[in-house]
Amino acid sequence: MANERLAVSQTLSGADRAWLLMDRPTNPMLIVGLLVLATPLRLAALRALIIERFLPFERFRCVPISGATAAHWERSAGFDVDDHVLRAALPGPGGRAELEELVGELASTPLRAGMPLWTFHLVERYRSGSAIIVRIHHCYADGMALVRVLLGLADAHAAPQRGGTAASGGALSEPAAAQGLLGERLPALLQQGASLLEKGVHYALHPRAASAAAREALGLGAALARIAILPSDPTTRLKQPLSGVRRVAWADPLSLMEVATVGHVLGCTVNDVLVSTLAGALGSYLRAQGDSTEGLILRAAVPVNLRTEEAPPLGNHFGLVFVELPVGIRHPLERLYAVHAAMQALKHSPEAPVVLGLLSVIGSLPASAEPPAIELFTSKASLVASNLPGPAEPLHFAGARIGKILFWVPQAGSIGLGVSMFSYTGRIQYGVIADRQLIPHPAELIEQVATQFERLVYLVLLGGGSLEP
Repeated sequence: MANERLAVSQTLSGADRAWLLMDRPTNPMLIVGLLVLATPLRLAALRALIIERFLPFERFRCVPISGATAAHWERSAGFDVDDHVLRAALPGPGGRAELEELVGELASTPLRAGMPLWTFHLVERYRSGSAIIVRIHHCYADGMALVRVLLGLADAHAAPQRGGTAASGGALSEPAAAQGLLGERLPALLQQGASLLEKGVHYALHPRAASAAAREALGLGAALARIAILPSDPTTRLKQPLSGVRRVAWADPLSLMEVATVGHVLGCTVNDVLVSTLAGALGSYLRAQGDSTEGLILRAAVPVNLRTEEAPPLGNHFGLVFVELPVGIRHPLERLYAVHAAMQALKHSPEAPVVLGLLSVIGSLPASAEPPAIELFTSKASLVASNLPGPAEPLHFAGARIGKILFWVPQAGSIGLGVSMFSYTGRIQYGVIADRQLIPHPAELIEQVATQFERLVYLVLLGGGSLEP
């Protein structure tokens, strides 16, 4: 971890500034998280926890200020934690549908300019417990870093709820939080989940190997040319102008062990099974809407973690790869092996570190040059798919047991669909976030996940026999 305290004013990296510039009224660059707690949580306890474990990261007390060709962090003079830790309530029966609607509404709402760009909304009454909706602007950090920070707020065992008496003042250094909260506790918490998930798609390239691949590449110009000649993704209902209204849904979780067993039997990885299941769900959804998927292949932009041990705890240190989703292949086995071949080819690709380099370059250009450069990337994919490994053992948030965790990363440019896969306590949780113009009812898409996985399991039980699509 870095051992540098954040100054009152510090320049954003090129990659961080690139994400700051990507904000659009129809597509705010928000990383959104949802924690569903099995028991109730009080607002005072959440506030105290944020002060104790979140605010020691100095960056979260700062506002990003963008100039013509650079941006810097500026300490918020009037910072008040109560502007960021807020109470929310669900209408009517206050069930899953109402919570999904609230998450979508908050994901569609830009954060207030001139203030640090993050909020925690506490739904004090959700079923028998509570729910916390987290929004953090992508310029503060990438998804992997923010997951580590948020899980650093949790404990492995239940503890008495905090009463909220901690003071909101007093600057603490980032290394204090990084080393005390992340450096000692999270590696052990994440170890089992990460190993079962084969460290997730985010670890498809080892950071050191990725750096070597970047050095051996023909340079940014050649890489840009290679990405530029990649055809745009096919025109489907997923490629339409965005409305800016987002809706979310999540599926009942899959058993991680069951996914791993199916993959082992078929000679494929856990990620092959997850991505193939996603491709099957997309194909089934599009056909249900009356669209033809014959021979259709869509691309997903998949973040790849490139963070080294020496990198600071926050900031953006990831690239992107374009993963082909054979949504037109109906047979589960045929589709799985097509995904397996595509994923194998990506293992040795320098695409991710090159994209990180290009994002850094874009972040150093005048703001007017950013939109066409970003469109170059986003035209190549129809969705963003993010896969993160989480803890294998249950965690507690200010004494309340965490029953469910979901995360959604933003979809830049013209992309309006995001799918997340997160492992927690031996289960894989799929979640979808979509612009209303593209997918009015995302539950119809995400419900196909279980159906497609069950079809694959059925084939395995049949010994690989044929199954009509």
